[in-house]
Amino acid sequence: MATETKQGIGFFQRYLTLWVALCMVAGVLIGRFLPGIPQFLNRFEYANVSIPIAILIWLMIYPMMLKVDFQSIRDVGKNPKGLFVTWVTNWLIKPFTMFGIAWFFFYVVFRSLIPADLAKDYLSGAILLGAAPCTAMVFVWSHLTRGNPAYTVVQVATNDLIILVAFTPIVALLLGIGGVTIPWDTLLLSVALFVVLPLAGGVATRVQMIRKKGEAYFTRTFLPKWNNVTVAGLLLTLVIIFSFQGNVILSNPLHIVLIAVPLTLQTFLIFFIAYLAGRALKLPHDVAAPAGMIGASNFFELAVAVAISLFGAKSPVALATIVGVLVEVPVMLTLVKIANRTTHWFPARENGR
Repeated sequence: MATETKQGIGFFQRYLTLWVALCMVAGVLIGRFLPGIPQFLNRFEYANVSIPIAILIWLMIYPMMLKVDFQSIRDVGKNPKGLFVTWVTNWLIKPFTMFGIAWFFFYVVFRSLIPADLAKDYLSGAILLGAAPCTAMVFVWSHLTRGNPAYTVVQVATNDLIILVAFTPIVALLLGIGGVTIPWDTLLLSVALFVVLPLAGGVATRVQMIRKKGEAYFTRTFLPKWNNVTVAGLLLTLVIIFSFQGNVILSNPLHIVLIAVPLTLQTFLIFFIAYLAGRALKLPHDVAAPAGMIGASNFFELAVAVAISLFGAKSPVALATIVGVLVEVPVMLTLVKIANRTTHWFPARENGR
């Protein structure tokens, strides 16, 4: 593992925060001065999912899926406590703390800066984010914290199943409106693109490579070739996302900051609830860290799609969900650093680490 870690912390990962900042700035500048690029990329969209971003996210996820074998997936059932942490945090805590924190800031702290009707819209956007725990990007955060890939797959997969039945009633309850519908095409496409396909591709590649060249070659030679692919995909994704939202950022700088405050606090709170619960339950770090990451990050494709379908693409509700996209990566990278510096809080894996 020491060799893998040393190789994995390469050119991109060593100064990842700097690269992220540069890519965010580059994206905004592209959106402002070269609008033809994001306009062209925007043509390639289906069910509110950007196909270019989906391809890059797939590249981010695929290297982690290469490490998954079905035996390790079956072994997850022997230690279900990590799954319980994920489920309780995401569905019994997160939506309601998001509502409480966002309401407090939009209606109390920022009352003189945000009119009441606008506060209601921003609160609605926050609710949509809070009810949609992460599906795709959590694989990136798990990779950066050296999470257990098989356990992360099961955590995400079970989360997706719960979304099917829990998302609509929770959103309807907290928004106080009826007739909330899930955009099934967005949800199913996201699950297929970000879980099913990369998992199938990774497992198929793993089986074929081991069969042809042996497990030693696969582990020592083939896997290290993918070490920087996840981070490179993350950086290119940032450039595209921020180019799409460049004008939004430049047109609403104050309100974006105001919306970002409760979203950021919520992200830290939920991460530490799950992460410290994992510590209390004596989970290994490679299970506890992804559990914290799943709750802290958001299924922003779903949140944005629902905001657009219910309130319109130009609505303040949609803006709030977009801010969730913009703040997620910098905040989650901070949490990745915290997780990586606190591995000593947790017991080592039984097979050594």
